[in-house]
Amino acid sequence: MPLNFIKHYPFSILIVICVVLLSVCPIGAPDMAKNVPLADKWTHMVMYACVAIVVWWEYSKNHRPHPSLLRLFLWGLFFPILLGGVLELVQNYGTSYRSGEWLDGLADSIGALAGCLVSLVVFRNKDR
Repeated sequence: MPLNFIKHYPFSILIVICVVLLSVCPIGAPDMAKNVPLADKWTHMVMYACVAIVVWWEYSKNHRPHPSLLRLFLWGLFFPILLGGVLELVQNYGTSYRSGEWLDGLADSIGALAGCLVSLVVFRNKDR
């Protein structure tokens, strides 16, 4: 089962690993990002939109011709939101160099929702 999952969802696994590493490693914001208002929140939205899009794409690709919309939203929306919430808790309680924020969790959720909406339009139109 795990090997089959890895075989069918390599990009989803890779992007989740990247998001986890970026979330728990002690890295600071680049100097140029310090001049951009809410740069951290935009970063969260983009990261989780990417997670949702990649998960949606791979699930759609592996469940042709008609993937379940309910499962697409489960894995493409709720999984990234859960991942973001867990990582915010890990940052807050599991590290001394990162802090978890509720607004980051909200930005994660908005990004995941945006990624799902983009995916819904792109991948539904592509199947027609």
